Amino acid sequence: MKLYDKLMNVVENTIAPLAAKVGSQIHVRAMRDGFITAMPFIIVGSFILIFAFPPFAEDTTNGFGRAWLDFATNNFDAIMMPYNMSMGIMTIFVSLGVAYSLARAYMMDGITCACLSLMSFLLICAPVTDGALPANHMGGTGIFTAVLTAFFAVELVRFLQKHNITIKMPEQVPPAIARCFEMLIPVLIVFMTLYPLSLFVQAQSGMLIPDVVMDLFRPLVSASNTLPAIIGALLLSQLLWFAGIHGAAIVVGLLSPIFLTNIGANTAAFVAGEPIPNLLTQPFWDFYIFIGGSGATLALAILMVFSRSVHLRSLGRMSAVPGFFQINEPIIFGAPIVMNPMLFVPFLLAPIVNAIIAFTAVKMGLVGMGVATTPWTTPAIIGASWGTGWTLAPVFLVVALLVIDLLIYLPFFKMFEKQLLEDEKKVADSSKEEAAEGTPATA
Repeated sequence: MKLYDKLMNVVENTIAPLAAKVGSQIHVRAMRDGFITAMPFIIVGSFILIFAFPPFAEDTTNGFGRAWLDFATNNFDAIMMPYNMSMGIMTIFVSLGVAYSLARAYMMDGITCACLSLMSFLLICAPVTDGALPANHMGGTGIFTAVLTAFFAVELVRFLQKHNITIKMPEQVPPAIARCFEMLIPVLIVFMTLYPLSLFVQAQSGMLIPDVVMDLFRPLVSASNTLPAIIGALLLSQLLWFAGIHGAAIVVGLLSPIFLTNIGANTAAFVAGEPIPNLLTQPFWDFYIFIGGSGATLALAILMVFSRSVHLRSLGRMSAVPGFFQINEPIIFGAPIVMNPMLFVPFLLAPIVNAIIAFTAVKMGLVGMGVATTPWTTPAIIGASWGTGWTLAPVFLVVALLVIDLLIYLPFFKMFEKQLLEDEKKVADSSKEEAAEGTPATA
């Protein structure tokens, strides 16, 4: 118990306050909200990618598979166009979304700041070549640069407005036109700063700025694919949840640039027919580690459905369906798991075991790496298969992990159930005594 008290003291007094500050930091929130803005385009693009690459062998004799393969081959360019205009240019959506979210947080005009951000990004990442804008860095390789240029654009406008360095128009001028003139100075400053910087970097290194940025972040991206990094991230998420803080929102918000960078590189390799390079993607995080939500609580929901405790049985029936769709707040706050030492161990242990087994399975080639981003509310058994290109092996892995999670949760669930049954029995006995005392005597 002393160890538990020390751990809780560290979580409550050190980790939780620091994480709360990070999670509420305005740039972190803007980055998280900006990525959410881009998610519909990325998800639809991922679906199109799978449609263009049917999950059948080239020599299949299956009638449906043969027809699908032939159709995809004959119409490949037409099928891939929606992908190229969604996931293929996802950094454009990220640039707009992050800048807009940050500007709105500062109570500034979001549209003009988003446009300035996009112009800044294109200026240094997509120099016109032969009359066309190259899309090389509009996918995953431009994510970090898109975020940085979004921050730069918004902070530049904020600085100029704060110091009243702007072109003021008379009050009679319509607001939309006035905003246009206010943006003239920021646009000029971007041209005078980022563009010369881009030319200098190209002259010195022969690379564009996003290539240099990716080189700087490459150790971070590489480290994200290691088991210690994955376990460290999920431990932080679980500890925050246990303290009552939405750990998933904070940790996934910080991991989102890595998720998008990794999935972008994976899809590019998938389209090119090359080996898939990155293990840590959102499908891996959502559908292998956290089956049913943070803590892999779908197993706990299933156990609750068959509980002898009225409270747990009712909560299980209410939580099982949401848990199947990766939503587990009812269990986390209803059981509760928050600040509940009896369920703390399996809540922490189940995701770690899932991560180790899934990591090993992927490294051994038993299941494929993620090539598609799926909605996080997709049931794990479907999302895992979808994320790897509709392969079957992830389905078996998810089922195996769910069984293991059931075994991990079972002994702790039984102890918790026993405690609740005793409490419910005391309440029932007390109610009977009160009812007996209140019954009038009969002749």
